[in-house]
Amino acid sequence: MVISVNGTEISEANIATEIAQAVAAGQPEGDELRDGAIQELILRKLMLDEAARLGISAASDEETVGTLLDQEVDFEDADDATCRAFYDQNPSNFQQGEMAAASHILFAINDDASAGLVKAKAEGVLEQVQANPSHFASLAREHSTCPSGKEGGALGKFGRGQMVPEFETAVFSTAPGAIAPGLVETQFGYHIIQVTEREGGEAVSYDDVKERLQEFLTDMAGRKATHAYLAKLLAAAKVEGYQFPAF
Repeated sequence: MVISVNGTEISEANIATEIAQAVAAGQPEGDELRDGAIQELILRKLMLDEAARLGISAASDEETVGTLLDQEVDFEDADDATCRAFYDQNPSNFQQGEMAAASHILFAINDDASAGLVKAKAEGVLEQVQANPSHFASLAREHSTCPSGKEGGALGKFGRGQMVPEFETAVFSTAPGAIAPGLVETQFGYHIIQVTEREGGEAVSYDDVKERLQEFLTDMAGRKATHAYLAKLLAAAKVEGYQFPAF
């Protein structure tokens, strides 16, 4: 069946090109990759159409999409009150001298348009991990785009400050032997995390972490706003020949 977005066809040649680029970036081939390619093409088309409607243009499609998102996605930087509340409500996240060992399954995000597509795939694998935790290593070898996937996702032992904030927060708030309850989004993509060891530490003061915490919370606000904007474009679109999953 022909796939179209607001009357414009997405050809098999377009899909094949998108799949080839994803494979070149390290994503494993399969039905999920085809779905991801189709979904990315749909979202990109919607954003380019919206950019054209608003008179936004740039040297490349990627720059045009970036300009659109910069202009249309509105969110505020996390203020001191927001940062302080997060710090007070999550004391276990702000410890120093702590060590942990963890494994992860990484689903890389190539650009803002693909984030929702990659997330849908990651959520499916998370359900498999939660149903059968003993399959974590084999699923990491099958799906992870991180080199650690070859080792079942194992990252070894590390302390605070050695991982990006979102990943660190998830690890040090998850009990040893458990899997983080949801996907963890970082600059690298979506992670499914299994914590294998935890060792204690002492509290870090708010003043020592507030700058880094503000960056983290602001980034999360931006990602949430972008996702909401893409969902709005999709809801207003006429997509035929393909059933877009819940977004």
